[in-house]
Amino acid sequence: MTYYVYIPIAGENKISTFTLNPDTGQLTFQRDVAVGGGPGPLAIDPESKFLYAGLRSIQEVASFSIDPSTGDLSPIGSVSLESDPCYISTDGKGNFLLSAYYGAGAIAVHPIGEDGVVGGPAIEWRETANNAHCVMTDASNKFAFLPHVGESNAIFQFQFDESTGALTPNASVPVLAAGEGEGPRHYVFHPNIDVLYTSNEQGCSITAYNFDSSAGTLSAFQTVSTLPDDFDEENSCAQIHITPNGKFVYVSNRGHDSIAGFATDDDTGALTATGRQPTEPTPRAFNVDLTGNFLFAGGQGSGRLATYRIDTQSGELQHLETYTVGDNPMWVLFVQL
Repeated sequence: MTYYVYIPIAGENKISTFTLNPDTGQLTFQRDVAVGGGPGPLAIDPESKFLYAGLRSIQEVASFSIDPSTGDLSPIGSVSLESDPCYISTDGKGNFLLSAYYGAGAIAVHPIGEDGVVGGPAIEWRETANNAHCVMTDASNKFAFLPHVGESNAIFQFQFDESTGALTPNASVPVLAAGEGEGPRHYVFHPNIDVLYTSNEQGCSITAYNFDSSAGTLSAFQTVSTLPDDFDEENSCAQIHITPNGKFVYVSNRGHDSIAGFATDDDTGALTATGRQPTEPTPRAFNVDLTGNFLFAGGQGSGRLATYRIDTQSGELQHLETYTVGDNPMWVLFVQL
């Protein structure tokens, strides 16, 4: 069994593949795959057979098969989109690709064929509000949420039909307003309890929501800053990720250039700040590996990738190495084959 890391390098129109040593966290470069159009968000199907890349400057999604023995990516198709996608994910069964559109203010669902290729036209193209930023289904594959940053400042709540790919606005609360000035951007589900966390782009904070898994609705119960009290310069939050066991959540600060860490309460999901780790300039993209032992942060402003070991008791990050990866790393995706 081998661990791979895929990093799209938007400024060089390529996706770089690395192998990961799960004991030491060391990366070994394997190869680059040339792609057109500024690759950004990545997604993988539930069985890790196919990888999908949003090509933002040419408004496409490219499909790749993954060689299970080498991790090599082979292009198998592409589909044109109505706008450039800032986030993509497959549903829980790998039959549909969901996508969010910042510029168009929309959400879409595309079919995925038995050959793993994302097809068109879209099953759903639904305009919502300006600055949509992330979408995925919950563990039951029945619900999906679409957060919006900036002036929209809301989370759209949908029912998802896993047999048809159809989205239906939640009957009781179709749009949930966020706290003033928060701007929910990305989110993660807690793996063990019904709690969801958002990174808040403008609010420079993280919000914990109770998730009603029967109704498919969210209700906020805590918001915590990602910044130190004495920081008064410009900052915005980007991605959010959680360890596989749900013990720690991390959010990236662009401006303060750090990764903020939080411990979660096992019963309630309530957050306690654990500190901030300085990292590469403009850490837009980062991720936690599948073992929960490492965190890798890409510097959009430096072209480097910083790697850290996660203290599994405290959640603190210990710097391991820094790698030069290329111009504008946009995503970090871990895959086990």
